[in-house]
Amino acid sequence: MTTWPDRRVMVTGGAGFLGKAVVARLRAAGVQEIFVPRSADYDLRIAEGVRAALADGRPDVVIHLAAVVGGIGANRENPGRFFYENAAMGIGLMEQSRLAGVEKFVQIGTVCSYPKFTPVPFKEDDLWNGYPEETNAPYGLAKKMLLAQGQAYRQQYGFDVIHLIPVNLYGPGDNFDPASSHVIPALIKKCVDARESGADHIEVWGTGSASREFLYVDDAAEGIVLATERYEGAEPVNLGVGREITIRDLVGLIVQATRFGGEIRWDTTKPDGQPRRALDTSRARERFGFEAKTSFEDGLRATIDWYEGVARVVANQR
Repeated sequence: MTTWPDRRVMVTGGAGFLGKAVVARLRAAGVQEIFVPRSADYDLRIAEGVRAALADGRPDVVIHLAAVVGGIGANRENPGRFFYENAAMGIGLMEQSRLAGVEKFVQIGTVCSYPKFTPVPFKEDDLWNGYPEETNAPYGLAKKMLLAQGQAYRQQYGFDVIHLIPVNLYGPGDNFDPASSHVIPALIKKCVDARESGADHIEVWGTGSASREFLYVDDAAEGIVLATERYEGAEPVNLGVGREITIRDLVGLIVQATRFGGEIRWDTTKPDGQPRRALDTSRARERFGFEAKTSFEDGLRATIDWYEGVARVVANQR
């Protein structure tokens, strides 16, 4: 059991989309000392950068959120980079944290680590039953190696490493860059921009038949902090809501919510990615009492409202 507020916590990626929500949740839990190493100051891909961050932060607990991520397109264009940088950061940070006497290491994995044809809902015990979906396999495998490392370190060194697997995240403050964004922010931007410009259609990758599950960012942050406080097991744990939606239905919801009246054109030459994606969330509920609270409709509305507010500010600055 990790007790606050007498613990110093280092949150890698703490200035990012998920990281800001985790830092806010830690502060709400009473954590007084939170250190967020910025990439401009600490290169976590190399040992010197990791050691410097640990020396400056002096953490009792490390929550490793930093990652090089993106949607299907970014994964297809950067398989080598996504594998190397994610593996290098995690491997080095876990080793140097162990050597520095860190009490607990929280590794954030990815749903992309699951095999392509995992039975739905995905159970944690299915992680090793096949190869990940090809478009994001290098990223998923890099993260899965960190699960193996954490379990090995627990076995040999008694190092308290836990591994959490959040499903696709969304919410205010998400990445809306078309070159690297995930599906919800990408679709919101397409619909809002098309509505504002008067375009008569948008193009969407794939057939629309694939399904995804989405977890609101504040709920994900709550799950991570609860696990940090309460969970000390070797087994990986899913963080999700346990419900899936097809991309076609998702597009319909976003089109309606953004008031875009044009045509949807499906580019079936582009990949769908993993056919289905929905998690079994019972382990998180049983091991540390986590259940997502935000309805998808409310979370989607908040995300659209945030983006439209940002888009208006940017437009007024031109």
